Amino acid sequence: MTLPLMLRRRPAPASLPPEKRLSKEAVATITLHSLYQLGASMSGVFLNLYLWRLTESLTINGWYALLTYAIGPPAFLLAGKFAKTRDRLFTYRIGIAATALFYLLVVIAGARVADYFFVFALLQGTAGAFYWLGYLTLMYDVSTDANRIRYLGLNSIAFNLAGLIGPATAGFVIALHGGLEGYMLVFTGAFLLFAATTAGSFRLKAQGTHHKSYYVRLVPLLLRKNEAFRHGLYGWWCLGLYQGLLLFLPNILLFHVLGQEDLVGYAGVGLLGLTIATSYALSRYGKPEFAKRYSLAAAAAFTTGAATLAAFGVTPWTVAAFAMSFYACMPLLVNSFSAYHYRLVGQLPLKGNLRVETIVARETFINLGRVIGLILLILLSKDLSSPWLGAVVLFAAAMQFHFAWIIKRER
Repeated sequence: MTLPLMLRRRPAPASLPPEKRLSKEAVATITLHSLYQLGASMSGVFLNLYLWRLTESLTINGWYALLTYAIGPPAFLLAGKFAKTRDRLFTYRIGIAATALFYLLVVIAGARVADYFFVFALLQGTAGAFYWLGYLTLMYDVSTDANRIRYLGLNSIAFNLAGLIGPATAGFVIALHGGLEGYMLVFTGAFLLFAATTAGSFRLKAQGTHHKSYYVRLVPLLLRKNEAFRHGLYGWWCLGLYQGLLLFLPNILLFHVLGQEDLVGYAGVGLLGLTIATSYALSRYGKPEFAKRYSLAAAAAFTTGAATLAAFGVTPWTVAAFAMSFYACMPLLVNSFSAYHYRLVGQLPLKGNLRVETIVARETFINLGRVIGLILLILLSKDLSSPWLGAVVLFAAAMQFHFAWIIKRER
């Protein structure tokens, strides 16, 4: 029985206060997000490796990721417009359906994906922007200040449980069929999962609102007038600087040291197991007042893992240390800062009616950070043997210490 079904069917513990219990809508979003992650984890990891197998070029892989993130800010801006004038579910469904279309086109194109990688990158980035704008808005709507830490923790557990199944299944299929045929089967399966998730999203109800004006023009004013909001966006930029490298580099490094797709998939299972363990601990024992401690611990772990890569190069044990630090500690940073961000949104003018605009601003800063991190990698590191590879990763990891400074200042 999957976690979302367990959440739905089992009554809440008697010791759990009513204000911390999850609504049916909250459980539904966790279920759909898990299905989305199952498709994404099956295909996303191996899309990077598929492009690597076709080109064996770190530069092309870097440009693919860069274009995916570069289209993010304008795509989020457009998605925000739809979310405010129509509904956040409209944007959410477009994002899932566009992702399904993306993988269908990958299957049709086959090996020619490498010839048109820039087109596929822009399509994937646009689809992702629409999905995440809709989903992040839903996360705010279905949770409250009282249960948000618990909701984020349980969502992270379900999300990563799906992430455990996906890479292992995909790696097994690719190893079983050999060559590039296995990749096509994985991408076909991902398309079917995203199509099913699109259908399931119609179980969620649209939320009527009288606030249909799109106040994105107020974001620059908020940046000037609201110091907490400005510092928060700077924190998301720092996170993007590190995430831009981490969302594609570990899989390539693992493939480089392990040499087989199925082993990469099985390694992903173990790494995501660390993420689930951390997320469970946060959902059970996490307290908002300890957010600074969580961010400091995560930043220290990231920097230590990156330092081993920078000091000793790409070897099995340095890649393991680097990947384990990221997967084990990212929930400490992201969940605590996300909860802080949502509390801040509720305190802004117009209360929660600026939630779409603040998400657009947040994702714009994250994507700008990702683009800058990837530009540094492309300019300084041409291949995996470059000494600059570890230096760029170490710099991005050390920047995460700014989260603790931001949280301490705002408290």
